Amino acid sequence: MKATTKTFGAAVALMSLILMPSCSKKQQGRQMAPAAYQTIKVKAEDRTIDTKYSATIRGRQDIQVLPQVSGTLQRLLVTEGQRVTKGQTMFIIDQVPYQAALNTAQANLQAAEAAEATAKLSYESTKRLFDQQVVSDFDLQTAQNAYLQAKAAVAQAKAAVTNAANSLSYTTVKSPANGVVGTLPYRVGALVGPSIPTPLTTVSDNAQMYVYFSMNEAAMLEKIRQAGSAEAAVKALPPVRLQLVDGSEYEQTGVVETASGVVDPSTGSVSLRAVFNNPNGLLHSGSTGNVVIPVELKGNIIVPATAVKQLQTVHQVFKVEEKDGQRTAVGTNIEVAPYNTGKEFIVLSGLKPGDEIIADGAGMVKEGALVK
Repeated sequence: MKATTKTFGAAVALMSLILMPSCSKKQQGRQMAPAAYQTIKVKAEDRTIDTKYSATIRGRQDIQVLPQVSGTLQRLLVTEGQRVTKGQTMFIIDQVPYQAALNTAQANLQAAEAAEATAKLSYESTKRLFDQQVVSDFDLQTAQNAYLQAKAAVAQAKAAVTNAANSLSYTTVKSPANGVVGTLPYRVGALVGPSIPTPLTTVSDNAQMYVYFSMNEAAMLEKIRQAGSAEAAVKALPPVRLQLVDGSEYEQTGVVETASGVVDPSTGSVSLRAVFNNPNGLLHSGSTGNVVIPVELKGNIIVPATAVKQLQTVHQVFKVEEKDGQRTAVGTNIEVAPYNTGKEFIVLSGLKPGDEIIADGAGMVKEGALVK
């Protein structure tokens, strides 16, 4: 019985030794089986692509309206979103104390002018008596000084009237420019003054709108190299379009006017400003959107984004190379343009027309993988 058991165990061990290489070969064959990938052969193309940049819309000038005097808001003569013209009355602050101050200043002026007239008569009378040698030189000088003092008092009273009149006029708050009224945080009865934390409103001149957007430094440097200077690069930019927040496109094109000479260290980008006409008032200050700039491409290789594997600043595609009857995936670093469509990359170097690459799922491909 023992001999039979030993013989059976030896047979099992022998069979295991025979089967193990066979299983290993099968597993290896399964691991090395070519995988099916979608591939494309790249070619040089001419194309116009749209590059988009997030943008903020501002009025050509947004003027804060602040009261120059303190008092209770008596009348509110505009509504939010209303179009106003320069000089149009918007608010009236309580005028009673300022009208009283003006009346007092005017009364003081009349008193000063009367005192001046009296001093003048006294001086002229004393001067005649001095000419007749009736009074002394001291008396003449005293009369003259009193007259000059009365004239100065009149000048001070006139200045006080002017200040009081100005203060009264400031109770009527007028629009500083043509534009559209912003929010109205204060209502009738509110106490307002020059030191209030929030302005009475903001008047936005929206006949033309400024649209601010940022371009990454690499893209801007490329345009500067092509044009020769920053100013020339801005002038060389084509008319730009504006995509509104609802996805629609604004009917008018704009022109890029300026680019800041400073790179924002936190974002590595340069700020630019485009101007758009706004005849129908569709654009509003504070809105957002996207500036769309067309880019003309001549003879560039363009690959889908799904074909590119990104490792920080490195971009890589997998070329399909054939050797000894096997097609394998070979990782190839490429240089891409600083702008892209979001769905495609523009290749500057690393590929040549006719190269075959894996077109989809580049992030899952392993170096040396067999390609069906």
